[in-house]
Amino acid sequence: MGYRVVVAGATGNVGREMLNILAEREFPIDELAVLASSRSTGDMVDFGETGKQYKVQNIEHFDPTGWDMALFAIGSEGSAIYAPKFAAAGCTVIDNASLYRMDPDIPLIVPEVNPEAIDGYKARNIIANPNCSTAQMVVALKPLHDAAKIKRVVVATYQSVSGAGKAGMDELFNQSRAIFVGDQVEPAKFTKQIAFNVIPHIDSFLDDGSTKEEFKMVAETKKILDPKVKVTATCVRVPVFVGHSEAINIEFENEISAEEAQNILREAPGIMLVDKRENGGYVTPIECVGEYATYVSRVREDSTVENGLSLWCVSDNLRKGAALNAVQIAELLGRRHLQKA
Repeated sequence: MGYRVVVAGATGNVGREMLNILAEREFPIDELAVLASSRSTGDMVDFGETGKQYKVQNIEHFDPTGWDMALFAIGSEGSAIYAPKFAAAGCTVIDNASLYRMDPDIPLIVPEVNPEAIDGYKARNIIANPNCSTAQMVVALKPLHDAAKIKRVVVATYQSVSGAGKAGMDELFNQSRAIFVGDQVEPAKFTKQIAFNVIPHIDSFLDDGSTKEEFKMVAETKKILDPKVKVTATCVRVPVFVGHSEAINIEFENEISAEEAQNILREAPGIMLVDKRENGGYVTPIECVGEYATYVSRVREDSTVENGLSLWCVSDNLRKGAALNAVQIAELLGRRHLQKA
C-alpha cells in the first residue's frame, strides 16, 4: 500500500525534478496527480525514466480531498492560494516556496539536520522546504556543530542561474551565444549581464543593505540548525547553469582540527567528502549535477580565529536544494507519521 501524491508545478524545473526523484527513489505511490497552471493543462510530463507519462491537470480545478501529500513548486503567490486549501482538505503540503519558512507554526526541514521538527506539521498541515543555498550549507554544518559547537558562520555563495528558473538559464545561454557572434547583450531576468560575469545581488535589497536571499540564509540556518549561531552571507549569481557553490568560514566554541572535521564529514549523512590537496582534488558545480550528495572539499584550518575552519561546499540546487529535499521530507513524513507504505 502506498500514497496518493500530488506534484504541483510539474512543468517547471523543480517540479520535473521532483517527478524524476520520486521515480528514482521508488517512492511508494498508489496514485499520482501532476498539476500546473491553466496554460500547461493537458501537457504530458514524464515520470522519470519509467516510461510512464502523466497528463497535467489544472490546479485551479483540482480537489485535494483524499490525497495524502502534495509537493509544491509553484512559488509563494501560488502557495498562498493553494497550500491552505490542500492542507484543510487533509493533504499535507510540502512547500518549496519561501512563504511559510519562517512561520513558527510550520516546520522547516532538512531531514539530515532536524528530522524531529517534522512532528509539528499537524498544526497547519504544511511543511516548508528551505532555500536551496541554506539546505546544502546546513547539511555540511550539522555534524560539525554536533562535534564542536558552531559560534559564527561567514558564507559567500556562488549560485547558478537555474536558481532563477528557466528564464535565468535561457538568459545565460542566449547572452553567451550573442557574445560569441558579436550581438548586443541586454539583461532581462538579471540586473546585469550574467554571461562571463558575476552579480553580487540575488533577490531584492533590504534596508540594512543585505538582500532577501542573504536574509533567508541567516534566518533559515538559525531555525533549522541553532538560533544561537551567528551567520552572515554574501550571495552571488554566477554564470553556471546548475549547481550552487559556497565558501564557508566557521568559528567554533571548541577546538576542532581539519583532520577531525574531515573524519566527521566523511561519515556524515548526505555528505560526500572529496578533499585531496592536489590539482583537481575537489568538486566543482559541473560534477555535482544529477547527484544526491552535498559535496565538501578544501577543508582547512583558519589561523585568524581560535577555533576556525574553512571549507568549500557544492550541491545540485535543483536536487538537494529543492526537489530531493522535498522528496526526503515526504519519505520522513511517511516513516514517522503516515505509515501507509
